[in-house]
Amino acid sequence: MTTALIIGLSVVIVAADGETPCVLVTRRNGGLTALPFGTFDPAEHRTFEIALRGWVREQTGFDLGYVEQLYTFGDRDRETPEATLADTPENARVVSVGYLGLTPDPTRPPEALEARWRGWYGHFPWEDHRNGRPGIIDAVIAPRLQTWAAGSENRQSRARLAFGLEGQDWIDDRVLERYELLYEAGLVTECARDAGLPLPDVKLGEPMASDHRRILATAMGRLRGKIRYRPVVFELMPERFTLSALQLTCEGILGLRLHKQNFRRALDRAGLVEGTGEMMAATGGRPAELFRFCRDKFRRSAALGITTPAMRREG
Repeated sequence: MTTALIIGLSVVIVAADGETPCVLVTRRNGGLTALPFGTFDPAEHRTFEIALRGWVREQTGFDLGYVEQLYTFGDRDRETPEATLADTPENARVVSVGYLGLTPDPTRPPEALEARWRGWYGHFPWEDHRNGRPGIIDAVIAPRLQTWAAGSENRQSRARLAFGLEGQDWIDDRVLERYELLYEAGLVTECARDAGLPLPDVKLGEPMASDHRRILATAMGRLRGKIRYRPVVFELMPERFTLSALQLTCEGILGLRLHKQNFRRALDRAGLVEGTGEMMAATGGRPAELFRFCRDKFRRSAALGITTPAMRREG
């Protein structure tokens, strides 16, 4: 039997709604949350990106701005019945090319379209450490991983390193590693769904269609790492912004609180922003100066990203 090969295009579109990082999602049959997704038709589309922009506009009413290719997801059996397109042949192999898109404007999609912005920590509640280490790690995840890893030093080591157990540091950009570990341990809904097994006894974050939570985890890890070596965070900011708003956006992406004075000193050294001389009235405090990203300077040189000096916490 000949297997049909279908190239799908999916995209994680990220915006910062205040201090909340959000992704643009749609609904699939069965009510599952999904990323915008469509197929590539070589007869109709000249490039992947042209096809992607068209699908996103059709499904969400949103015009993509900054976009970069993320990864190609081609594992066998990754396309579950809940997520495939209605006209997908039964024996088809779907290879999905994932993209990351960034926007400063989380415009509300038209009411007629089943698209909406959703905070990404709803899918990954263990990733947000801005108010300290999430209780779900030590109360729920760690005991179950210990049971799964019993008798295997390799599994125990992976769990310690991924989730910062037994005194190990938390590495914020290991988002995909953590999700895949939970999947392998059978602790997320997608694993049970894909294998036809009973659902786990706990719900660790909102599931998504197909392997879209894996794609989202890949995008989160990429963005967390990239803001440190490329100034991509400014693609999430308006033309003029306060330094406090910039810091809150960085903290939202990283899931960590940053040291205010060190953060601002690092900005000064890097020369990534400049004051506009305009002031923004602050509720209950002094007016704050508005800044802008030195985009022209970045275009002329290999500008670095933003140094992210985290605040130290106990435990």
